[in-house]
Amino acid sequence: DVQLQASGGGAVQTGGSLRLSCASSGFAFDGFPVNDYVIGWFRQAPGKEREGVACIRYSDGRTRNLDSVKGRFTISADNAKNTVYLQMNSLKPEDTAVHYCAAYYRHYIGPYSLNTDEYSYWGQGTQVTVSS
Repeated sequence: DVQLQASGGGAVQTGGSLRLSCASSGFAFDGFPVNDYVIGWFRQAPGKEREGVACIRYSDGRTRNLDSVKGRFTISADNAKNTVYLQMNSLKPEDTAVHYCAAYYRHYIGPYSLNTDEYSYWGQGTQVTVSS
């Protein structure tokens, strides 16, 4: 089975930084090349719907970001480690949420999705709390 392990959450003050990690494994069981998977970061604040923050495809490194995090968050991938990172800078209280990583298979290059319905595999969440 595909497994995703998110880590790196914590509590910081406004303007602080955190780096989340998503370690993935088990893609070989699906029979698809691991590099064709898109890894996304999502967040869910209390009482709100889960929203996509950023995503990246292992093979081409193309990314997509939520408008509200552009210039503050950077998603990157270490293909050798099958790990995706989300560097979060200039954090704001509205970034407080449980953050999840997820994956879906995409065999062609193109705009990648931040829609939760596209993602087949989900990891457990990691809490990010930003205080004012």
